Amino acid sequence: MTGFALHLLRHGAPETPGLLMGRTDGAPTADGIAACVAQAEDLGVERLIATDLRRSCAAGEAIGTAAGIPLAIDPRWRELDFGAWDGKPASAIDRDALGRFWDDPDTNPPPGGERWSALVARVSAAIADLAPVPTLVVTHGGAMRAALHHLCGFDQRQLWAFDLPYAARLSLRVWPGEPTSAQIAGLYP
Repeated sequence: MTGFALHLLRHGAPETPGLLMGRTDGAPTADGIAACVAQAEDLGVERLIATDLRRSCAAGEAIGTAAGIPLAIDPRWRELDFGAWDGKPASAIDRDALGRFWDDPDTNPPPGGERWSALVARVSAAIADLAPVPTLVVTHGGAMRAALHHLCGFDQRQLWAFDLPYAARLSLRVWPGEPTSAQIAGLYP
């Protein structure tokens, strides 16, 4: 089996950058949407998916219009839910608590927020439901890292080494099966 191309595209810049925007539904900038459309050119995808949050959905709609591909919405690709920290800048959060979270987000989730393992489980389920056709998912940085963990086996420390700025595209070759696996084909910041 040759596998299929899976492109994960982080949404473009939000109007209010610098916040922990898990479930916060911030609007994207026009430049952020344009950057996503540029990253999606000439990928030859047959399937286009975005989360239901405006910052990814707006980019997905613009990509779909440009490529003539219908957009499917899948909330399982959403960012980690930051609970009580959601929508706040890191400077407004207790430094020690935030440090414990970054060191081990499963043991130390944000108050009222989601555990890392829950994010990995829902992204893994979304991956398992993908048809084996070239696919582009407009998603979030945390979901992209969860996909890398699931598909490539990277641990948490390795995942933070990936620079995933707004509108970054991570291209993978995915081999379905048990277990599903992937190879990184490219990272395009």
